[in-house]
Amino acid sequence: MKAQIINNSAFHNPQSTLPPGWRWVRLGEVCEVNPSRPKNFTRSSETPTSFIPMVAVDEKTGTIAKPEVVPYSKVAKGYTYFEENDVLFAKITPCMQNGKHVIARNLIDGIGFGTTEFHVLRSKKEVLSEWIYFFIRQPYFLRKATAYFTGAVGQQRIPEYFLSDYVIPLPLIEEQHRIAVKIQELMQEIERARMACEKQLEAAKALPAAYLREVFESEEAKKWERKRLGEVCLLEYGTGLPERGRVAGSVPVFGSNGIVGYHNIAITKGDTIIIGRKGSIGQVNYSELPCWPIDTTYYIDSSKTSCNLVWLYWLLKWIRLDLLNKATGVPGLNREDAYSQIIPLPSISEQHSIAAELKEKMSQVENLQSAILNQQFAIETLPQAILRKAFRGEL
Repeated sequence: MKAQIINNSAFHNPQSTLPPGWRWVRLGEVCEVNPSRPKNFTRSSETPTSFIPMVAVDEKTGTIAKPEVVPYSKVAKGYTYFEENDVLFAKITPCMQNGKHVIARNLIDGIGFGTTEFHVLRSKKEVLSEWIYFFIRQPYFLRKATAYFTGAVGQQRIPEYFLSDYVIPLPLIEEQHRIAVKIQELMQEIERARMACEKQLEAAKALPAAYLREVFESEEAKKWERKRLGEVCLLEYGTGLPERGRVAGSVPVFGSNGIVGYHNIAITKGDTIIIGRKGSIGQVNYSELPCWPIDTTYYIDSSKTSCNLVWLYWLLKWIRLDLLNKATGVPGLNREDAYSQIIPLPSISEQHSIAAELKEKMSQVENLQSAILNQQFAIETLPQAILRKAFRGEL
């Protein structure tokens, strides 16, 4: 049998050559799009009824994660009706792009209601719900759909005709079933890998705090001299950026929560600790480059402390200055409150040694987190690759 080729539809899939036995069909030919509620439908007002709001759909897994059960009277009017095995397609931005699409399963009495922001696709006998579901979850399909949004920005929706007219590849029902089972198996493996990766990343993110506790809460640390923070360093106020400094450059500008931009003027000469003073108070950052801390920060450079600056940076990360907020509105860190904090103070030689050790450990943590993030990215790309192969007949 010759491979079938189609090239006469604005909605056709880019992979136009099909395997033998496959054919091109419009979605509207093999499923009902937004079918009406049966005319003879009746239900007691107090009967428990499945309700699926948009928030109930998990966009990552494509499942109904938080179904609701409500009296029928609450959803009888103004909501979308669907039945068991219908495919629900989120038509509104950003839910559509985010993947809030699902097969309606485990519905009470086989029927359910949901937000009006769902299009409903009901399979006819020649196509499986799973085939439609996996097809519409393809990133390519979702990107294609964005070109057909209608309505005002922020409330844009995919029109029904986009789904009805979209051309999809369709093998025989037995082949659909085989491929759908294979996709499900592979997706389950990917989900297990994703969850394992998340646990690894969570553990890696906990390492810096654990390393700081090992140093500053150790038996050795209990023997160190105690002083107030104000005795060992000076917290300088950051400065508002002048207009003449609002020029693109390579000098990092630090706000209370980290770098907020770049310009061509610096007020520090090099290594600097930056501490959030307003907003994200107590957030501690370190810049090895000349920088400009703005007026929501305090900063310390090597000339404003008798301590090793890197050691002091890790100490400030450990003592949790963010807990000193007394403001009722925007969180604020009072300098005198910070100065009053009692800190453990080892000798300067010990500070140098600790700073070097922590720097090495934290560098290893950064490398570990980067490797895990790269692994996560690779895992996130797998579903797209699997679906692309599936609908080319390569699984």
